[in-house]
Amino acid sequence: MRKKKKINEKRLIIKMFICLVYLIIITILFVCSYQIFKEKNNVLPWQEVENVEDRTYIDIYKMSEKFAYYKESNIGLHFIIEKESTGLWHTFIIAINEGDYAKYKDVIDYTYERTTKIPEPIRVYGYPVIVNEEIKTLAIKNLPNFIPAENEVKITIDNYETYLTNSYLDTTRGEKDKFSFILFVSLLLLFTVIALLIITIFDKDKIVDNIDEKLEQEIKKHKKILKRINNKK
Repeated sequence: MRKKKKINEKRLIIKMFICLVYLIIITILFVCSYQIFKEKNNVLPWQEVENVEDRTYIDIYKMSEKFAYYKESNIGLHFIIEKESTGLWHTFIIAINEGDYAKYKDVIDYTYERTTKIPEPIRVYGYPVIVNEEIKTLAIKNLPNFIPAENEVKITIDNYETYLTNSYLDTTRGEKDKFSFILFVSLLLLFTVIALLIITIFDKDKIVDNIDEKLEQEIKKHKKILKRINNKK
């Protein structure tokens, strides 16, 4: 009876140790998975974008009427002004579905002084699109109609990217669900270890049984060796 009690106590200690190891692994995998998920779904400010696959946003303070229009897709290109917290402002280009024009109307009306009511800035999301030569030419031609003369910088093909960047924000593209193999593997391992933890707690995990058997064999083996040594003496 006492021997059985000791075996049960030993099994409990082993099981608790294995569960602790599982919990540590689960914590590490959970933190890693969360970080990978966060990076995967991270939305960058426009000025921090590095490639056309980065989802990004711009806060619109002022906005022009369209200066270019794709009739087939009903997409228009507009100049916008984004203002920093320091008071500095930057001019960029965005593409919008002209069917959504009403969403931007208050900002556009304020920009052209059709109203004195200051609208709330509008945050728009999308993906960068590299500008072609046609858009550059149209932007250079039409920008003076948007920027006040006293603030205007002479934009040319040579300095275009310095002031307007080499891309525009396409707000008509929906969010892409990017598959992450690393996140998939991390989640798979996480759920596997959670399953092992549950089995260990409720199902007398085979690992514990195997350890028990090995320990019993080792104890018997050592007893035999000690017995032989004593007999020789």
